[in-house]
Amino acid sequence: MEKIKSALSERTEKRALPIVISTIFLDVLGVGILGPVLPQLIFRIFEPAGYSYKSSLLMLAYLIAIYPFMQFIATPILGQLSDRYGRKPILSFSLFGTALGYVLFAIAIITKNIPLLFIARAMDGITGGNISVARAVIADVSSPEKRTANFAKIGAAFGAGFVFGPYIGARLASPGVSFFGLFDTPHWFGPAVPFWFAAILSTVNAFLVIGVLPETHKHINSQLKLAWNKSLVNIKNAVVHPALRVILSSEFLFWGGFTFFTTFFQILLIQKLGFKVNNIGDYFAYIGIWIVLSQAIVTPYIAKRFSNSTVLRFSLIGNGLALFALIWPQNTAQLLLVTPFFAIFNGLTMANLSALVSSSAGKKIQGEVLGIEASVQALAQSIPAVVAGYTAALGINVPVIVGGSVVVFGGLLFNIFYRKPKHALNQEEPAVAMGH
Repeated sequence: MEKIKSALSERTEKRALPIVISTIFLDVLGVGILGPVLPQLIFRIFEPAGYSYKSSLLMLAYLIAIYPFMQFIATPILGQLSDRYGRKPILSFSLFGTALGYVLFAIAIITKNIPLLFIARAMDGITGGNISVARAVIADVSSPEKRTANFAKIGAAFGAGFVFGPYIGARLASPGVSFFGLFDTPHWFGPAVPFWFAAILSTVNAFLVIGVLPETHKHINSQLKLAWNKSLVNIKNAVVHPALRVILSSEFLFWGGFTFFTTFFQILLIQKLGFKVNNIGDYFAYIGIWIVLSQAIVTPYIAKRFSNSTVLRFSLIGNGLALFALIWPQNTAQLLLVTPFFAIFNGLTMANLSALVSSSAGKKIQGEVLGIEASVQALAQSIPAVVAGYTAALGINVPVIVGGSVVVFGGLLFNIFYRKPKHALNQEEPAVAMGH
């Protein structure tokens, strides 16, 4: 009987993982596509509308911030809905919403409609809250010994989105640019085209979820009462609960610092190293390749030898120091030399943080606990995005310096205060009981 149960569980895992990974890939792809297009919004939309360069930076910061802020509001609600109705219907619904958000953003770029830009990104942020549902699927189908490796696959999907998002965004947004000497990109390519492309991908993925993904949640509670203020409750629980407090505080600082980097680093590349839009896409793709390699090779190797908490004790601080190193290069060759160190530490940190959060809770509340984690991440990406807009006006290096400092502080916090709980982390009953 146990062999049959194990075989069924393994079959479900094999069917579910590819779909969930593609969902996360599309979430990151949408963020990545925006990266190379951002500078174009300043010069094509904000400045022609009468904003100064500094005011355009702030508009850009708020446009970036609205996506994770809406994720912060929506993520725990989607997590609860997935506990109430199942993972499959919520994932498919959110992917259709993501596709619509991309379509509206493309229309906003074409019509230079600034309010619609914000509406579209808000809608995409609401549906992009499916990250907690995707992680809950991973937790549903993962045995304790495979948990870190499967969360590393989420990190690899993140890295792949980071590869293809900026690369696709840069190429599709740049008319008349040589594609490895084979041909030039068509004249009708422009900043709206990447979003049409992403809308198509999201729609295809939604149909794959409907047609292929099995329902992985075995404890569906149709009587579950939704808490609409769950995002605020999540932050409270993250702060006060002893089993999660230090982990999620460190994670908040990690994602906050990372956001300082991602928000305006492309502006630094343009002003300091003379990058063009297609060069930005190539560089972020280069980062993504190293993140994928980290998740596919380095993380599984280290996971077999060290616990999640042991890895985090050095990867968090290493990640922050690597961010500092990114402002040293004076030319492209130097930049390419230091980037792998940042990407490897980043990949290790992302996989081990999620695995440690997941292992701190029993199977019955994975959706809730991972929803708390996603809320922390979303809030950490929204506030710094706005602050980065103000710091960027002080100097192009400032957001990266601030970001590195915040991540190092998160690493120090984890090293000083984290203590491994005495209970078995893979126990069936919840190690963390969250109040409603």
